[in-house]
Amino acid sequence: MVLTGILSGLAGLSLALLGWQWLAARGFPLHRRALNPDFHPDLTLLKPLKGCDAHTEECLRSWFKQEYGGKVQLLFAVASENDPVVPVVRRLISELKFADSELVVCENLQGANAKVAKLSRIQSRARHSILVISDADVLAPPDLLNQIVLPLKDPRVGLVNCFYRLRDECNLAMRWEAVATNADFWSQVLQSNALKPMDFALGAVMAVRRGCLDEIGGFAALADCLADDYQLGHRVAARGHRIALCPVTVDCRNSPMNWGAAWKHQLRWARTIRVCQPVPYFFSILSNAGLWALLLVLWSHGWLALFGGICLCVRIVAGLDMQRRLMRRWQIADAPVMVLKDVLHAAVWLMAFLGNTVEWRGRKMLLRKDGTVVHIGEG
Repeated sequence: MVLTGILSGLAGLSLALLGWQWLAARGFPLHRRALNPDFHPDLTLLKPLKGCDAHTEECLRSWFKQEYGGKVQLLFAVASENDPVVPVVRRLISELKFADSELVVCENLQGANAKVAKLSRIQSRARHSILVISDADVLAPPDLLNQIVLPLKDPRVGLVNCFYRLRDECNLAMRWEAVATNADFWSQVLQSNALKPMDFALGAVMAVRRGCLDEIGGFAALADCLADDYQLGHRVAARGHRIALCPVTVDCRNSPMNWGAAWKHQLRWARTIRVCQPVPYFFSILSNAGLWALLLVLWSHGWLALFGGICLCVRIVAGLDMQRRLMRRWQIADAPVMVLKDVLHAAVWLMAFLGNTVEWRGRKMLLRKDGTVVHIGEG
């Protein structure tokens, strides 16, 4: 009876937290665009690259095709001339006749985070006061630059970021990843923002004032950080600058992942969040609505089992609706994946506390308490 009471309380609490998350998601003007924006500061796009897959050229091309009213400088960075992405970038530069674009080969990089090390090397080549940093796998809509710089009209805003969605759901493991991102992650960010001003950044696309970046020591200060996007936003916010969210979203086009790769990615993410925000992460298990509802259904009977079933149905409907808002389409077939995701994330949550190593791009890293990493071997 005691365990049944505990499970009932946890199911009810997680349902309330889910309702709050759902309301936060429905209240955000997702996908809303400003018509005829009149703010077009000159900017530099910094694009660190490594490797090439079936989506790389399409993603890079989307940045050459931006319909922006101001000057744009494109800087691409690779660690080696032999990187397979090099001919792709050079072909795009030549084909699209983009005058102010350059590919920089950054050899002998310093720091555990190779992406940040590349950014640090090309930062000095940027000619403009607004810097846009984007991951290699981001497919941007043509008006993204026009929209993402608009919050910078407010001088109190130091950094702007946006939500992203995963579209390449070619197997069940990637559907798990997609549900975690497309249904829950973005809405949980908004739920957090309802408690306090945003003090971190989402790394898919970020627009930052160069002066704010200089205040925190530039990219060099983040060279050993695993969650460089989080740390960039956190340090900018700590300097008194606001972090803004652009309602326009981008697509992240991932290569196929099996269960092992998806698990490693989720575990790396979980351990990173646990280090960055230990107390909120510890209590995050309380908001796992699918887990507590399922346990209540399996453990109890009668009215309590019915209550658990209702909680489980609400969890699925809310998850599908939040996913629909981001993806702009219903994906009813993902209903059972919502529950699978919650069960798997309970295991990921537990494993996040049982180690301090992560695997990142085939390298084993030791994650330290300050959020920095050190290379300890190959994966």
